[in-house]
Amino acid sequence: MLVYPSGLDVSSSTLRFLAAHLRERRQALLTLAHLRNGHPYAQLGAGFGVGTTTAYRYITEAVDLLAELAPTLAEAVRTASMKAFVLLDGTLLPIDRIAVDRPFYSGKHKKHGMNVQVIADPFGRLLWASPALPGAVHDVRAAREHGIVEALAQAGVPCWADKGYQGAGGTVRVPCRGRWEMLSTSQQAVNRSHAKIRALVEQAVATLKSWRLLRKLRCSTTRITRLVQAVLCLHLASSE
Repeated sequence: MLVYPSGLDVSSSTLRFLAAHLRERRQALLTLAHLRNGHPYAQLGAGFGVGTTTAYRYITEAVDLLAELAPTLAEAVRTASMKAFVLLDGTLLPIDRIAVDRPFYSGKHKKHGMNVQVIADPFGRLLWASPALPGAVHDVRAAREHGIVEALAQAGVPCWADKGYQGAGGTVRVPCRGRWEMLSTSQQAVNRSHAKIRALVEQAVATLKSWRLLRKLRCSTTRITRLVQAVLCLHLASSE
């Protein structure tokens, strides 16, 4: 295998944060390369001069450590309670699965993946990302299963979401239902305003997927939640 130098578009503070929690800087850099660029273990092992098994062990250890440091929903809601409102949306993390794996198939996105719920502040900055559920799970069901709707309601935090959260209740605000031409002028105005506010959540989704490993996951689905939590932890640490 040929080896070549490669850049990594993360801040040095992110590397320092991870290295401070691990046994060595090289393990931290190897983990960041895996999460940020999505490079496989064999390729990383060759580049860092370690075996594939060692690369896997280093990365797994680091990911599990980061996942433990990630904020819980309760902690995220406490942060959200200091905001005027929050934005809620679901995103699909594509996975490598065959057609028979129906629980992972999203009819909305027409592909296999895992459903992750994202909470952002009014400026579209990522506050929290949920554990991963099979892609066939609809957004409103996922939000309820994670306890997001109840937690935001108990904290009295207004939440803007799209029509996929119809019937969520609590403090979740969704667009007026119905075809556009059937809505009244005032309802159309409300929906335009709602869409303009809610659109900023796409920035938080883009932040999550800027970690390229999450754009096409080939690992066991049981590991995906830990990967999402690790990425969330690193993002928040670099934002402080």
